[in-house]
Amino acid sequence: QVQPVESGGGLVQAGGSLRLSCAASGRTYMMYTMSWFRQAPGKEREFVARINYADGTTDYADSVAGRFTISRDNAQNTVYLQMNSLNPEDTAVYYCAAGYGSRPGRRVLQYDYWGQGTQVTVSS
Repeated sequence: QVQPVESGGGLVQAGGSLRLSCAASGRTYMMYTMSWFRQAPGKEREFVARINYADGTTDYADSVAGRFTISRDNAQNTVYLQMNSLNPEDTAVYYCAAGYGSRPGRRVLQYDYWGQGTQVTVSS
């Protein structure tokens, strides 16, 4: 079992940067693919970025590719999301999710464990 806990959200001006962290407790953390999702008010939760547990390959939504970078520090059981060139459309609650093995992709239902979320607000 893995329990993700997010931190690092806040208020930033358009064009600015933030780094989100996701600390994941659990002895089998390294067996989980880790992803970030986000949910804006009145919208469905959407995929942002993913990092494979086995080889560290990454995948990004088109809306954030080239601006966001996902990484993981297995020694610290932590996943990061570096967000650059933020714009107001990035405003949302950001969630960290863990899915066992390499199969979990971009779908919410593929993930077993979720954090409580952290608010990111980008002002124009």
